[in-house]
Amino acid sequence: MSELSQIVKAYDVRGTVPQQWDARAAEALGAAFAQLLNGSDERRDTVVVAYDMRQTSPGLAAAFAAGVRAEGIGVIDAGLGSTDLLYYASGILDLPGAMFTASHNPAQYNGIKMCYPGARPIGQDTGLAEIRDRAQALLDKGEPHPAGEPVAPVERRDLLADYAAHLRHLVDLRGIRPLKVVVDAGNGMGGHTVPSVLGDAVLPALPLTIVPLYFELDGSFPNHEANPLDPANLVDLQHAVRAHGADLGLAFDGDADRCFVVDERGEPVSPSAITALVAVRELAKHPGSTVIHNLITSSAVPEIVREHGGEPVCTRVGHSFIKAEMARTGAVFGGEHSAHYYFRDFWFADTGMLAAMHLLAALGGQDRPLSELAGVYERYVASGEINSTVADQAAKIAEVRGAYPEATADELDGLTLRFTDGAWLNLRPSNTEPLLRLNVEAPSRERMISLRDDVLGLVRR
Repeated sequence: MSELSQIVKAYDVRGTVPQQWDARAAEALGAAFAQLLNGSDERRDTVVVAYDMRQTSPGLAAAFAAGVRAEGIGVIDAGLGSTDLLYYASGILDLPGAMFTASHNPAQYNGIKMCYPGARPIGQDTGLAEIRDRAQALLDKGEPHPAGEPVAPVERRDLLADYAAHLRHLVDLRGIRPLKVVVDAGNGMGGHTVPSVLGDAVLPALPLTIVPLYFELDGSFPNHEANPLDPANLVDLQHAVRAHGADLGLAFDGDADRCFVVDERGEPVSPSAITALVAVRELAKHPGSTVIHNLITSSAVPEIVREHGGEPVCTRVGHSFIKAEMARTGAVFGGEHSAHYYFRDFWFADTGMLAAMHLLAALGGQDRPLSELAGVYERYVASGEINSTVADQAAKIAEVRGAYPEATADELDGLTLRFTDGAWLNLRPSNTEPLLRLNVEAPSRERMISLRDDVLGLVRR
């Protein structure tokens, strides 16, 4: 029997298959999702479902769809897709959606990201806990759904070409200078979507020469994990950019909703720099708009947003907080340090592909190499996220706060300390593990290293 409390997380479903969940649990979750919709203002006659390249994804998606249909709601089966393709489908069709993926997790994992019509996220406080409880009740009774329920229809629909056309409508790349781009799909869904969006698989060719790395869809990830946040997974991309003399490199995670960038030298470009660059482009189209950033992004982001007439708003880390604040403020754009990028023009949802297209448009619209272009947006030196195992997280956070009485503190998400020289640190607990996560930024590398090491000394003592 599946214990769904182990796999239903704050924002999605995620666990190992078949150890933690299987097709029977997926069917129960589908029925519970439909029951939630049937009892709410979000009810529609249809749910759209897509899935990634993992071996278990088609079967789990089909089982989920059976549960939905047993509750009287039809299903559009969009087949293979990236997470942002599912968000596109939910937005353009105004339907609830479910994406089967475990994103960057290893091959034995799978999961579900569910949304209301218009790609609005479903989290613990907005329906996911109720779905969990309803599904667990069905499983405990021994049936995913009541026997004899009528089965609603299922329709297979390929939305890839429409998705590609929509993104090209949002960012026109036809007039840029020719660029050579190495793309590492990591055997994930970028290998499915990049040829259609940036290549000529379904639409006319762009002035881009795409050098593909690991475009073969393979959920066993035979070359490296589809997690570009780990520098080890960027090594092949960096080498290929240098070897091909490319203008830049792009790396997508497993479900292709995040995009990481390296410049023409093979050096990583920080997601904060990409956030600032895209924010400037969006503010040029929508002057005075709000831009959302989480508190781990560089101080350069709110500085640059203000310099270009925008209003920066800081949120906690996590897509549910970003999306909620974007909806509340009507923000034109939002970015996170983890390379999630959110667009008002994309139903406030995140899409790494659209962020990549903005970068290509900015780079191809002028003559400088990416290292120089990105340098405009890189003003500080960051440590990256450093995890430490700590039994009493609250006590350690209090100890760090007491060690720096001269700093200004806030507790929006963990503890953030800001110093008069522009340096800052954030120390926040993991929601699921006995870890403290440290991020440090400073005007110079020497100051960053000094502050980082001092804090780690306190945390790990």
